[in-house]
Amino acid sequence: MKFLKDFFEKTEPLVQKGARFHWLNSVHDGFFTFLFVPRSTSQTGSHIHDYIDLKRTMSIVVLSLVPALLFGMYNVGFQHYKAIGELVSTGFFSLFIYGLLKVLPIVVVSYVVGLGIEFAFAQMRGHEINEGFLVSGMLIPLIMPVETPLWMVAIATAFAVVFGKEVFGGTGMNIWNPALIARAFLFFAYPAQMSGNAVWVSMGKTDVPVDSFTGATPLADIAAGNVNFSVADAFFGLIPGSIGETSTVAILLGAAILLITGIGSWKIMVSTVAGGVIMGIILNLFAGSTGLSPESAAFFAMPFWHHLILGGFAFGAIFMATDPVSAAQTEKGKWIYGFLIGILAILIRVINPAYPEGMMLAILLMNTFAPLIDHYVIQGHIKRRLNRAKLSA
Repeated sequence: MKFLKDFFEKTEPLVQKGARFHWLNSVHDGFFTFLFVPRSTSQTGSHIHDYIDLKRTMSIVVLSLVPALLFGMYNVGFQHYKAIGELVSTGFFSLFIYGLLKVLPIVVVSYVVGLGIEFAFAQMRGHEINEGFLVSGMLIPLIMPVETPLWMVAIATAFAVVFGKEVFGGTGMNIWNPALIARAFLFFAYPAQMSGNAVWVSMGKTDVPVDSFTGATPLADIAAGNVNFSVADAFFGLIPGSIGETSTVAILLGAAILLITGIGSWKIMVSTVAGGVIMGIILNLFAGSTGLSPESAAFFAMPFWHHLILGGFAFGAIFMATDPVSAAQTEKGKWIYGFLIGILAILIRVINPAYPEGMMLAILLMNTFAPLIDHYVIQGHIKRRLNRAKLSA
């Protein structure tokens, strides 16, 4: 790495103010501080110094997403060869390579478009490059159907970065999770490419006749009145779904990385799961009610633990709800915030079978109310302290 450090140090004078390439200062600084520890130190005021900066924090989150990404690549190939009837005769590496070739372009488009916009805004403002998109650039592909056209990924990414983050001031100022903004934009702007059977399984170019192909996710099957999935397959992830959301095992591995390193909030994770479990149990009690359609009855009767391993619930609870910018900041507020996400996600999923995946809307809604939750938590602390002060006076 020494030759890279020497390169950046030699080219640094060329991008300083007044130099020939001064307009590349933010880009140069962004790449240097991503690869190496920044050399600048604080000169005034009181500061807490740590070896972990925002880039390192984001790098750990990206690392925690790697298990879901790798399994997602394998599952894309698995679902493809299963759909065309050649799964038995196809080896592991063939499955993985097929998925790699399908998923990698989506990841590349997400990063190229998102980082390109980040660099442009940094240059226009004369600021350092924000590090937040290191995570968003990986999250966006993982919550997309595999057959999402690349031009749609590009448009959704641009919309998320510009209208979901930069208009609020950049990283640390956004109200909503940028990755979920990208998915919400696609869902409402191009619903045909984000729903139905065909988008979840890549059929590719094949001459093999497929008579009974269905790429529906288990939640979509339940919404149609067909309960047809294996709990083991759902837990390990061998089911149709968004690229990185199918495997609960891979997601739990990522959760372990976040918890061990102290990056993710265990309070939000636990409270989100608790909210989902409680709402699932409550709805189970009404499963025998008369007047329910077959589709609604199937959702009402679904055991609560099935909700936790299907759709985007686990992925949302671990990687989306815990976003440190758009989530609640107070410790008590995190419990309330996560619990309400779990409640709303299952409630939307069950009450509205036309939209069986409610995690996205639940998180975005609670992103909106997170500042309000923190406000009332803080005001409650202030009120209690004032009361204690009056009693001791």
